Amino acid sequence: MSGDFDAMALEYHRNPKPGKLAIVATKPMANQRDLALAYSPGVAAASSAIAADPAQAAELTARANLVAVITNGTAVLGLGDIGPMAAKPVMEGKAVLFKKFAGIDCFDLELNEKDVDGLVDTIVRLEPTFGAINLEDIAAPACFEVERRCRERMKIPVFHDDQHGTAIVVGAAVLNGLKLVGKDISTVKVVSTGGGAAGIACLDLMLSLGVKRENVWLVDRIGVVHKGRNEEMNPYKDAYAQETDARVLNDVIDGADIFLGLSGAKVLKPEMLVRMADKPLVLALANPEPEIMPDVARQARPDAIIATGRSDFPNQVNNVLCFPFIFRGALDVGATTVNEEMKIAATHAMASLAQAEPSDVVAAAYVGENLRFGPDYILPKPFDPRLVIEVSSAVAKAAMESGVATRPIVDFRAYRDSLGQYVFRSGLVMKPVITKAKAAPKRIVYAEGEEPRVLRCAQVVVDDGIAHPVLLGRADVIERTIADMGLRIRIGKDVEVIEAARDLRCHNYAEVYRQLMGRRGVSPANALNVVRTQPSVFGALMVRRGEADGMVCGTSGRYGDHFNHVMDVIGLRKGVKVAGAMNGLISQKGTHFICDTYVNPDPTAEQVAEIARLAAEEVKRFGIEPKVALLSHSNFGSADTPSARKMRLAYQLIAEENPDLEVDGEMHADAALSEVLRKGVLPDSRLKGEANLLVMPTLDAANIAFNMLKIMADAQNVGPMLLGAARPVHIVTPSVTTRGLVNMTAVAVVDAQLAAPVNAAPRPPALQDGED
Repeated sequence: MSGDFDAMALEYHRNPKPGKLAIVATKPMANQRDLALAYSPGVAAASSAIAADPAQAAELTARANLVAVITNGTAVLGLGDIGPMAAKPVMEGKAVLFKKFAGIDCFDLELNEKDVDGLVDTIVRLEPTFGAINLEDIAAPACFEVERRCRERMKIPVFHDDQHGTAIVVGAAVLNGLKLVGKDISTVKVVSTGGGAAGIACLDLMLSLGVKRENVWLVDRIGVVHKGRNEEMNPYKDAYAQETDARVLNDVIDGADIFLGLSGAKVLKPEMLVRMADKPLVLALANPEPEIMPDVARQARPDAIIATGRSDFPNQVNNVLCFPFIFRGALDVGATTVNEEMKIAATHAMASLAQAEPSDVVAAAYVGENLRFGPDYILPKPFDPRLVIEVSSAVAKAAMESGVATRPIVDFRAYRDSLGQYVFRSGLVMKPVITKAKAAPKRIVYAEGEEPRVLRCAQVVVDDGIAHPVLLGRADVIERTIADMGLRIRIGKDVEVIEAARDLRCHNYAEVYRQLMGRRGVSPANALNVVRTQPSVFGALMVRRGEADGMVCGTSGRYGDHFNHVMDVIGLRKGVKVAGAMNGLISQKGTHFICDTYVNPDPTAEQVAEIARLAAEEVKRFGIEPKVALLSHSNFGSADTPSARKMRLAYQLIAEENPDLEVDGEMHADAALSEVLRKGVLPDSRLKGEANLLVMPTLDAANIAFNMLKIMADAQNVGPMLLGAARPVHIVTPSVTTRGLVNMTAVAVVDAQLAAPVNAAPRPPALQDGED
């Protein structure tokens, strides 16, 4: 690493506070009662319950989601025996990965103990505290003995990630590499230069996957592991000793189908690679420099499939692909161990995922890379959000089927859905909407049908049965993009494609548009041009005429332009006088909706009241009971400005017309989010608990608050949702992700299920230039 990078790394670890971890309370500690419940005397009830039934610890404590990351610092990364304290940054990093990828809490424990007996005894004594143990960076061969003896004495999973995590990822790479070249795993010859923990574990798992022991040749720094050798041998190497006169790598490389390197730089020479079998699989995993550099290997053998441990080359073998999800599945079923069946299930799940089309998150993180299953894509990327779902559920199921689960999952479909919360924080919030959408899918037209995110969205909604996509765009471009992206949707079968400029309805649509625009300077020629060139107009006309049930648009262009097109064609719902926009934000703090984020610069009190009612109606579709706060700089009359009076009047209008709606205002934002603060100002407030629908006095306030909270709270955005339109149309923004498009599709479908017959009211005033 360069000096600059080292300096950046040190600064990263120092600021804003030392280290990478902190302990965060999951229960309130706001008053004396909370203290009494959390500690004495209330905690005695929990302790007594666990004393009577130890299984209650999984329900009453954090143990079932708590992992210990344990090392003695004897084999840290490529740094060797640097000691337990110097290993702490690495262990903290491992704990962060557990939390980031699988929502698992960790304590890192660095033990000053090299003696195997002492290390095992210390680890075993920790069993009451943790739901599982992750052994890390313990040198071989001690690591084998520590894991074996701990597993024998403990009734929780003990997993040495350096061994089994690497093995599982390597196993997936082997399965997919052999699939691509058409070789039978039972006949391949394997040559390995890894006699340490990871190397032995990889070979063990390969045997479980079907490799024959007699076809495995192990070479360590002394040479070929052969029968009769005494130098640097142990029972784990003995298992792979061959009866042979071969003594060095060069003696055994001929005809090898797989090279597995877990040794050092430049161990595999180009001339050796040339002598391997046709279409060899080269797993050169030494870091930072592999056993052979990929460009050198490619030059020597263009037909080779190559994987390394580095992120700057294709096919990175990275333990983060599996260890968080192995533990997630094991913890969720209360597994007593991680057995061979669970490891094999994880291997196959990972291999299958690499063969699926990539998600939008992966595509966004790896722009410009080929993410289709093939020689340069035999493993999922570490940030593939589906890993937690596929690998964790496979591990949990294998634990149940092999009899090591103490808390078997009853509803496996619900369990898989719940795993999505670790990836798509909108998952649980969107669940009621998506479930309802699946019950009666509708035809949803996408104005920007050529956009890659839209096409990925179409793939998801077809797979999940959420909607029937109609794509506006050029068929040849869409078909080519589908092929380039490796998607499976087929034009004419899974999705409908409409080219507006060539569509036979174009002239009829143009006449409808001209009539709608009345005396606003739109001639027949102008109308035809708009219909042909403005997809959101064409899509809105489809929805108006009942040829589509809803529309999603806005992945490109200005929000205000799309809004004006929609209002020109669709108009407002009968009885509604104003449109609005609402965004949902899902963060660690919960789910909050904000409006009006995009439409009305300075709504009147009557408009605020109507927008709040429309928003509350939409919030209920998420299975959430709306708790509405009308926000202001004034707190229940503390100021008497025009803005404060507006929000005060809006509250009165809502309270009169919707007495059952839980609403209050005008109030400060902190009062809206804290019942304690609110009661201190207005003890008899109609609003109870924490507000979840925040109605702002102006577009400026709403848009600024939304964008600020989205970043500061690292929140998942759902929306914007268009409120008050006569038909189900939603206008997203150019920053929307594929997951956001899927969410808005589901919202549009549910809106369409509940929509009244078309009866468009006159459109509201157009947004002015600069308002978006």
